[in-house]
Amino acid sequence: MTSIRCWQVDAFTNRAFGGNAAAVCWLDTEADPAWMQAVAGEMNLSETAFVRRVEDGLELRWFTPTVEVDLCGHATLATCHALWSAGIVTPDEPLRFHTKSGLLTCRKNGSFIELDFPATPAAPAAPPPGLLEALGVKPVFVGKTRFDYLVVLDSPQAVLAVRPDYAKLGEIPCRGVIVTARASDGEFDFVSRFFAPAVGVNEDPVCGSAHCCLTPYWAEQLGKTTLMAHQVSERGGVLRLQLKGDRVILGGQAVTIWHGELL
Repeated sequence: MTSIRCWQVDAFTNRAFGGNAAAVCWLDTEADPAWMQAVAGEMNLSETAFVRRVEDGLELRWFTPTVEVDLCGHATLATCHALWSAGIVTPDEPLRFHTKSGLLTCRKNGSFIELDFPATPAAPAAPPPGLLEALGVKPVFVGKTRFDYLVVLDSPQAVLAVRPDYAKLGEIPCRGVIVTARASDGEFDFVSRFFAPAVGVNEDPVCGSAHCCLTPYWAEQLGKTTLMAHQVSERGGVLRLQLKGDRVILGGQAVTIWHGELL
Protein backbone atom coordinates (compact mmCIF):
# COMPACT_ATOMS: atom_id res chain seq x y z
CA MET A 1 0.00 0.00 0.00
CA THR A 2 1.40 3.40 -0.96
CA SER A 3 1.62 5.85 1.91
CA ILE A 4 0.74 9.52 1.44
CA ARG A 5 2.63 12.32 3.16
CA CYS A 6 0.37 14.61 5.17
CA TRP A 7 0.52 17.48 7.62
CA GLN A 8 -1.74 19.42 9.95
CA VAL A 9 -0.99 23.13 9.91
CA ASP A 10 -2.46 26.01 11.90
CA ALA A 11 -2.86 28.90 9.43
CA PHE A 12 -3.11 32.66 9.94
CA THR A 13 -1.32 32.43 13.27
CA ASN A 14 2.23 32.40 14.61
CA ARG A 15 1.42 30.11 17.55
CA ALA A 16 0.38 26.49 17.86
CA PHE A 17 -3.31 25.82 18.45
CA GLY A 18 -4.35 29.23 17.13
CA GLY A 19 -5.67 30.32 13.74
CA ASN A 20 -7.38 27.75 11.54
CA ALA A 21 -6.25 24.14 11.25
CA ALA A 22 -6.04 22.45 7.86
CA ALA A 23 -4.78 19.06 6.76
CA VAL A 24 -2.57 18.83 3.68
CA CYS A 25 -2.12 15.64 1.64
CA TRP A 26 0.62 15.32 -0.99
CA LEU A 27 -0.49 13.07 -3.87
CA ASP A 28 1.74 11.34 -6.42
CA THR A 29 -1.16 10.75 -8.81
CA GLU A 30 -4.72 11.92 -9.37
CA ALA A 31 -7.07 10.65 -6.67
CA ASP A 32 -10.72 9.65 -6.66
CA PRO A 33 -12.88 12.55 -5.36
CA ALA A 34 -14.96 10.17 -3.24
CA TRP A 35 -11.76 8.98 -1.53
CA MET A 36 -10.62 12.58 -0.97
CA GLN A 37 -14.00 13.39 0.57
CA ALA A 38 -13.71 10.36 2.85
CA VAL A 39 -10.24 11.46 3.97
CA ALA A 40 -11.54 14.97 4.68
CA GLY A 41 -14.32 13.48 6.77
CA GLU A 42 -11.77 11.40 8.68
CA MET A 43 -9.57 14.46 9.31
CA ASN A 44 -12.69 16.30 10.50
CA LEU A 45 -11.13 19.75 10.09
CA SER A 46 -12.77 22.71 8.41
CA GLU A 47 -10.67 21.98 5.29
CA THR A 48 -8.38 19.27 3.96
CA ALA A 49 -6.22 20.17 0.96
CA PHE A 50 -4.99 17.73 -1.69
CA VAL A 51 -2.07 18.83 -3.84
CA ARG A 52 -0.10 17.18 -6.65
CA ARG A 53 2.26 18.17 -9.42
CA VAL A 54 0.77 18.90 -12.84
CA GLU A 55 2.13 20.56 -15.94
CA ASP A 56 3.03 24.20 -15.19
CA GLY A 57 2.55 24.01 -11.45
CA LEU A 58 0.42 22.20 -8.89
CA GLU A 59 -3.21 21.10 -8.72
CA LEU A 60 -4.95 22.03 -5.46
CA ARG A 61 -8.38 20.92 -4.26
CA TRP A 62 -10.12 21.62 -0.95
CA PHE A 63 -12.72 19.55 0.95
CA THR A 64 -14.68 20.26 4.11
CA PRO A 65 -15.83 17.17 6.04
CA THR A 66 -18.93 17.08 3.81
CA VAL A 67 -18.31 18.84 0.44
CA GLU A 68 -15.66 20.04 -2.00
CA VAL A 69 -15.35 23.85 -2.13
CA ASP A 70 -14.21 26.17 -4.91
CA LEU A 71 -11.96 28.47 -2.88
CA CYS A 72 -10.17 28.24 0.48
CA GLY A 73 -7.54 30.62 1.81
CA HIS A 74 -6.33 29.03 5.03
CA ALA A 75 -5.83 25.56 3.51
CA THR A 76 -3.90 27.15 0.62
CA LEU A 77 -1.65 28.95 3.10
CA ALA A 78 -1.25 25.68 5.01
CA THR A 79 -0.28 23.90 1.79
CA CYS A 80 2.39 26.48 0.97
CA HIS A 81 3.81 26.22 4.47
CA ALA A 82 3.85 22.39 4.36
CA LEU A 83 5.51 22.16 0.93
CA TRP A 84 8.18 24.73 1.78
CA SER A 85 8.85 23.31 5.26
CA ALA A 86 9.17 19.75 3.91
CA GLY A 87 11.54 20.81 1.14
CA ILE A 88 9.21 19.59 -1.61
CA VAL A 89 9.70 23.04 -3.14
CA THR A 90 12.30 25.64 -2.20
CA PRO A 91 11.13 28.70 -0.21
CA ASP A 92 12.39 31.09 -2.89
CA GLU A 93 10.14 29.40 -5.46
CA PRO A 94 6.67 31.00 -5.88
CA LEU A 95 3.91 28.41 -6.05
CA ARG A 96 1.33 28.21 -8.86
CA PHE A 97 -1.86 26.37 -7.96
CA HIS A 98 -4.43 25.33 -10.56
CA THR A 99 -7.80 25.33 -8.77
CA LYS A 100 -11.54 25.53 -9.38
CA SER A 101 -11.16 29.29 -8.90
CA GLY A 102 -8.45 29.59 -11.52
CA LEU A 103 -4.71 30.08 -11.10
CA LEU A 104 -3.61 31.11 -7.60
CA THR A 105 -0.02 32.16 -6.89
CA CYS A 106 1.74 32.28 -3.51
CA ARG A 107 5.11 33.55 -2.32
CA LYS A 108 7.08 34.09 0.87
CA ASN A 109 7.57 37.63 2.15
CA GLY A 110 9.70 37.50 5.28
CA SER A 111 7.84 35.52 7.95
CA PHE A 112 4.55 35.87 6.04
CA ILE A 113 3.09 33.82 3.21
CA GLU A 114 1.19 35.90 0.65
CA LEU A 115 -1.63 34.43 -1.41
CA ASP A 116 -2.81 36.17 -4.60
CA PHE A 117 -6.57 35.53 -4.74
CA PRO A 118 -9.46 36.93 -6.81
CA ALA A 119 -11.49 39.65 -5.09
CA THR A 120 -15.15 38.70 -4.54
CA PRO A 121 -16.84 42.04 -3.74
CA ALA A 122 -20.32 42.02 -2.25
CA ALA A 123 -23.19 43.70 -4.05
CA PRO A 124 -25.96 45.19 -1.89
CA ALA A 125 -28.69 42.61 -1.37
CA ALA A 126 -31.88 42.12 0.54
CA PRO A 127 -31.36 39.59 3.35
CA PRO A 128 -33.02 36.30 2.45
CA PRO A 129 -35.84 35.06 4.69
CA GLY A 130 -34.49 33.73 7.97
CA LEU A 131 -30.96 35.13 7.75
CA LEU A 132 -31.21 37.94 10.29
CA GLU A 133 -33.39 35.84 12.59
CA ALA A 134 -30.79 33.04 12.52
CA LEU A 135 -28.05 35.52 13.45
CA GLY A 136 -30.15 37.58 15.87
CA VAL A 137 -28.75 40.90 14.55
CA LYS A 138 -29.78 44.26 13.12
CA PRO A 139 -27.29 45.03 10.33
CA VAL A 140 -26.15 48.34 8.88
CA PHE A 141 -25.48 46.64 5.51
CA VAL A 142 -26.17 43.31 3.82
CA GLY A 143 -24.43 42.20 0.64
CA LYS A 144 -23.99 39.05 -1.43
CA THR A 145 -20.94 37.61 -3.17
CA ARG A 146 -20.78 34.59 -5.48
CA PHE A 147 -20.23 32.49 -2.34
CA ASP A 148 -21.51 34.20 0.80
CA TYR A 149 -23.69 36.81 2.45
CA LEU A 150 -21.92 39.77 4.07
CA VAL A 151 -23.57 41.22 7.19
CA VAL A 152 -22.07 44.44 8.59
CA LEU A 153 -22.77 45.38 12.22
CA ASP A 154 -22.18 48.62 14.11
CA SER A 155 -19.47 47.48 16.54
CA PRO A 156 -16.91 44.75 17.30
CA GLN A 157 -18.89 43.95 20.44
CA ALA A 158 -21.93 43.16 18.28
CA VAL A 159 -19.82 40.77 16.19
CA LEU A 160 -18.52 39.01 19.30
CA ALA A 161 -22.05 38.73 20.69
CA VAL A 162 -23.50 36.83 17.71
CA ARG A 163 -24.84 33.41 18.70
CA PRO A 164 -26.26 31.87 15.52
CA ASP A 165 -29.01 29.32 15.23
CA TYR A 166 -26.90 26.97 13.10
CA ALA A 167 -29.81 24.80 11.99
CA LYS A 168 -31.65 27.84 10.60
CA LEU A 169 -28.47 29.38 9.21
CA GLY A 170 -27.69 26.16 7.34
CA GLU A 171 -30.94 26.55 5.41
CA ILE A 172 -29.81 29.85 3.81
CA PRO A 173 -28.89 29.21 0.12
CA CYS A 174 -25.19 30.14 0.22
CA ARG A 175 -21.81 28.75 1.24
CA GLY A 176 -21.62 30.86 4.39
CA VAL A 177 -22.26 34.14 6.20
CA ILE A 178 -19.62 36.76 7.04
CA VAL A 179 -20.33 39.04 10.01
CA THR A 180 -18.07 42.08 10.35
CA ALA A 181 -17.58 45.50 11.92
CA ARG A 182 -14.98 48.26 11.99
CA ALA A 183 -12.36 47.67 14.71
CA SER A 184 -12.29 49.94 17.73
CA ASP A 185 -8.56 49.75 18.49
CA GLY A 186 -5.53 50.99 16.59
CA GLU A 187 -4.07 47.58 15.82
CA PHE A 188 -6.69 46.33 13.35
CA ASP A 189 -8.92 47.92 10.73
CA PHE A 190 -11.85 45.50 11.05
CA VAL A 191 -12.99 42.32 12.77
CA SER A 192 -15.07 39.44 11.46
CA ARG A 193 -16.50 35.99 12.05
CA PHE A 194 -17.55 33.40 9.46
CA PHE A 195 -20.32 30.81 9.72
CA ALA A 196 -20.82 28.00 7.18
CA PRO A 197 -23.10 25.27 8.57
CA ALA A 198 -24.43 24.55 5.06
CA VAL A 199 -21.03 23.06 4.14
CA GLY A 200 -20.40 21.34 7.48
CA VAL A 201 -18.50 24.10 9.34
CA ASN A 202 -20.56 25.92 11.97
CA GLU A 203 -17.91 28.60 12.64
CA ASP A 204 -14.70 28.71 10.64
CA PRO A 205 -11.89 29.93 12.95
CA VAL A 206 -10.17 31.98 10.20
CA CYS A 207 -11.50 32.12 6.64
CA GLY A 208 -9.08 33.49 4.06
CA SER A 209 -11.55 33.44 1.18
CA ALA A 210 -14.07 35.49 3.21
CA HIS A 211 -11.45 38.24 3.22
CA CYS A 212 -11.62 38.35 -0.58
CA CYS A 213 -14.99 39.98 0.11
CA LEU A 214 -14.05 41.86 3.28
CA THR A 215 -10.97 43.50 1.76
CA PRO A 216 -12.72 45.41 -1.06
CA TYR A 217 -15.60 46.34 1.26
CA TRP A 218 -13.42 47.81 4.00
CA ALA A 219 -10.94 49.31 1.53
CA GLU A 220 -13.80 51.40 0.15
CA GLN A 221 -15.24 52.23 3.58
CA LEU A 222 -11.89 53.23 5.10
CA GLY A 223 -10.26 54.75 2.02
CA LYS A 224 -7.15 52.57 2.16
CA THR A 225 -5.91 49.53 0.25
CA THR A 226 -3.63 48.00 2.92
CA LEU A 227 -5.48 46.58 5.92
CA MET A 228 -4.97 44.50 9.06
CA ALA A 229 -7.79 42.15 9.99
CA HIS A 230 -8.65 40.14 13.08
CA GLN A 231 -11.01 37.20 12.85
CA VAL A 232 -12.41 37.06 16.35
CA SER A 233 -13.34 33.38 16.64
CA GLU A 234 -12.40 31.43 19.75
CA ARG A 235 -9.03 30.46 18.20
CA GLY A 236 -8.60 33.81 16.45
CA GLY A 237 -6.40 34.79 13.54
CA VAL A 238 -4.61 37.75 11.95
CA LEU A 239 -4.44 38.64 8.25
CA ARG A 240 -2.35 41.28 6.47
CA LEU A 241 -4.34 42.36 3.41
CA GLN A 242 -3.82 44.39 0.27
CA LEU A 243 -6.31 45.23 -2.48
CA LYS A 244 -4.73 45.27 -5.95
CA GLY A 245 -7.42 45.98 -8.53
CA ASP A 246 -9.53 42.86 -8.80
CA ARG A 247 -7.10 40.80 -6.69
CA VAL A 248 -6.57 40.47 -2.94
CA ILE A 249 -3.21 39.66 -1.38
CA LEU A 250 -3.84 37.59 1.76
CA GLY A 251 -0.84 37.54 4.10
CA GLY A 252 -0.52 35.20 7.04
CA GLN A 253 1.76 32.98 9.06
CA ALA A 254 1.50 29.27 9.84
CA VAL A 255 2.71 26.60 12.27
CA THR A 256 3.04 22.84 11.64
CA ILE A 257 1.29 20.80 14.34
CA TRP A 258 2.11 17.30 13.08
CA HIS A 259 3.30 15.49 9.98
CA GLY A 260 3.11 11.85 9.07
CA GLU A 261 1.86 9.31 6.55
CA LEU A 262 -1.66 8.39 5.56
CA LEU A 263 -1.85 4.63 5.09
